[in-house]
Amino acid sequence: MSRRDGAEAAGAARPSACLGTPRAQFAVPLGRGRSILLHRRALAITLILLLAALIVSTGALLTGAYRLSAADALAVLAGSGSDLDRFIVLDQRLPRALAALLIGALLAVAGAVFQSLSRNPLGSPDIVGFTKGATTGGLVVILLSTASSLPMIALGTILGGLVTAVLVVLAALRRGASGDALILVGIALSQMLAASNDYLLTRATIESAEAAKAWQFGSLNAITWAQVSPLLAAAALLLPLIAWLGRPAGILELGDDAATALGLSAARARGILLGYGVVLAAVCVAVSGPIAFLALAAPQLARRASHSAGTALAASAAMGALLLALADVLAARLLAPFQIPVGLVSAACGGLYLLWFVGLRKEEP
Repeated sequence: MSRRDGAEAAGAARPSACLGTPRAQFAVPLGRGRSILLHRRALAITLILLLAALIVSTGALLTGAYRLSAADALAVLAGSGSDLDRFIVLDQRLPRALAALLIGALLAVAGAVFQSLSRNPLGSPDIVGFTKGATTGGLVVILLSTASSLPMIALGTILGGLVTAVLVVLAALRRGASGDALILVGIALSQMLAASNDYLLTRATIESAEAAKAWQFGSLNAITWAQVSPLLAAAALLLPLIAWLGRPAGILELGDDAATALGLSAARARGILLGYGVVLAAVCVAVSGPIAFLALAAPQLARRASHSAGTALAASAAMGALLLALADVLAARLLAPFQIPVGLVSAACGGLYLLWFVGLRKEEP
């Protein structure tokens, strides 16, 4: 991080009453003398991304093998319409579109949190192994448990992600807990977990292995309201925390010494953010399976679009929702009527993103 970026982030972290509110920002009061500074460009970009995500989701509702007009869709949402239209919109397309928006937003915020903690643009949950650990926990429940309901799978993914996070952090501490050490240890543990996951599949029955393998690819093809309802509750509980966690995440990017000088307990804030990011990623894995590269790309694209010097959690959430909505439309329509798992589409696009990102980093001084 450059000195200019550090100065901007430190300035944003201080109370606006002491420094005055910069022209590019405005303060929103939170009560009890507290307020939050919002960057005007970041807010505008977030709103534009949300609007684009809603447009893509609307297109997903209306298009496909069975086409609907906007009037037909509105009639269904208003409580009327034919039985077939209601089945297509309410039971098939709407839960899938909502799941894509919510999972994309949650994964992107998780990626932004981990990139902030590691101070490295490669520090996303799928790179450092947390997603793979959550996948292992989910597979254990699916393949070895007699009660593989969604709450049990969610519990397995959260426990798997948290255990993996603890192991990665403990191993990285031996090398100074730097961002690079965290990523290297996470990649190594991720490969070990991938081998364990493959072994679990070889010991399962054919039917269980096929179901688990489809889940492991990351798919929204069979999403129903039974999965979307708890996902909505989790998003309503977790996403508003962005308003409170954005400031400590931005301060931690300055380093522990600067964070302590600004009155932040670095160890406590890091632990809270780590647990928050793991829970975000694990909830998504429980519902859709692991979806690769979204948590890696969305925060960086959001940061560049909003010209943010620090963590842009709200813009990242909006960018993630848009990217997964687009990826799911491609997965559903590209080889229709065959449905591609959205995780394969995101992995293919993620490879292209990495090529672009590496080339971009080489061009930077």
